Amino acid sequence: MPAAGGIGPGNGKEYPGNLTPFVTITCIVAAMGGLIFGYDIGISGGVTTMTPFLQKFFREVWEKKEANKSTNQYCQYDSQTLTMFTSSLYLAALLASLVASTVTRKLGRRLSMLFGGLLFFAGALINGFAKAVWMLIVGRLLLGFGIGFANQSVPLYLSEMAPYKYRGALNIGFQLSITVGILIANVLNYFFAKIKGGWGWRLSLGGAMVPALIITVGSLVLPDTPNSMIERGRTEEARAKLKKIRGVDDVDEEFRDLVSASDASKLVEHPWRNLLQRKYRPHLTMAILIPFFQQLTGINVIMFYAPVLFNTIGFGDDASLMSAVITGVVNVAATLVSIYGVDKWGRRFLFLEGGVQMLICQAVVAACIGAKFGTNGNPGDLPKWYAIVVVLFICIYVAGFAWSWGPLGWLVPSEIFPLEIRSAAQSINVSVNMMFTFLVAQVFLTMLCHLKFGLFMFFAFFVVIMSIFVYYFLPETKGIPIEEMNQVWKSHWYWSRFMEDLDYPINGNSEMSKGGQGPKLV
Repeated sequence: MPAAGGIGPGNGKEYPGNLTPFVTITCIVAAMGGLIFGYDIGISGGVTTMTPFLQKFFREVWEKKEANKSTNQYCQYDSQTLTMFTSSLYLAALLASLVASTVTRKLGRRLSMLFGGLLFFAGALINGFAKAVWMLIVGRLLLGFGIGFANQSVPLYLSEMAPYKYRGALNIGFQLSITVGILIANVLNYFFAKIKGGWGWRLSLGGAMVPALIITVGSLVLPDTPNSMIERGRTEEARAKLKKIRGVDDVDEEFRDLVSASDASKLVEHPWRNLLQRKYRPHLTMAILIPFFQQLTGINVIMFYAPVLFNTIGFGDDASLMSAVITGVVNVAATLVSIYGVDKWGRRFLFLEGGVQMLICQAVVAACIGAKFGTNGNPGDLPKWYAIVVVLFICIYVAGFAWSWGPLGWLVPSEIFPLEIRSAAQSINVSVNMMFTFLVAQVFLTMLCHLKFGLFMFFAFFVVIMSIFVYYFLPETKGIPIEEMNQVWKSHWYWSRFMEDLDYPINGNSEMSKGGQGPKLV
């Protein structure tokens, strides 16, 4: 791994540029796109523990919970309709991200964010006024379309705007927004659940209009990225914008490389088909495996269903929502650690450290739940110290995720793709993420019912696999300009075999030049 402090690529390129107030504010506003995703993750888990909400829409779940027909705590929330309510959003996001690829490429990153905000707003409005389950599910589908557009465009926007030395920290603003959204949702659920008359859930669901407005207004005031302007033929405008973003007049070398990358991308008529070419094998592998592994850390299970999980472990409704707030605070704090460390310590260090931390915590939580609940799911009386131990280790687990796989699962894919396949590859990244989020959400409650405490060991197994994968196959991308990223594949022990010189002629552009082997990255 290269030393701290940011390195240029192997051919020695280091573009001049500062972290200007303009680019900082721009990236903060754009990163707010993560709020809609985070708010939704937090709100849906909390709302599904609110008694009035269950009575109105999911009576069978409420009856099972109240009558306590089964003392088996593992199975009290096992309902396909309830699961469909939660996971329909991710199916919609998967479909939207495929369409969003074309919008992002042809119309720019900002318009994709705008569509995301408007669709999310419409979904929140329908959910807030929902009278029947079908309205809830239509609202969730619209929310999903909004998230598909936002998650496609925001990480790309951030990676293209940020100076390469600070790209990690600025890009993780997206994940920070997701964690802040989750925390806000958990706090609101806690207070809205106390409203007399049982209509607090409407405020929880309708409240999603606020983050939707933030991203909608934000997308109208943000500038386009120079990469996107060049891609759409606005070359001189892009040069002026690059000078403003970098805070220096000497942007000629970076500008030439962006233009060369754009020219190369215009020769690509079918970016989707091109992804299958041999030279894009490493990019395609990362676009699929990183989001796949991110979902199989088990984090969404904790965050979606933290209130349900804590309720199951034996906390009351109120206490379980409060515990979800605690995990939300940990999530935000640990993401700040990632922002501080990602450009200092590198991506690989955070991935590997987070993996070890999550593995230990999953083993401890599985042992704790297994010891008390056994296989019949009837814990008897749970002592206070026991509940505190479970929450403590879940919090350490959340921290491990929030400074590793959480932010880096979005950052690394968005910074490794060459311009000619960037939108298509980012779509695959978001689609795979949403597909596995959907599958995990769809089967989690059933798996909890059948695998019981073994569910945590199921996810722990994948944490081991993903850590091995990172150790051997993911090169360090810290401090390397986004249009020079092919260098890391060229000097990698395994991926270099896919990067023939004939694919990357010496022309000083985004494609790799022969000069220098670059840092040894594994």
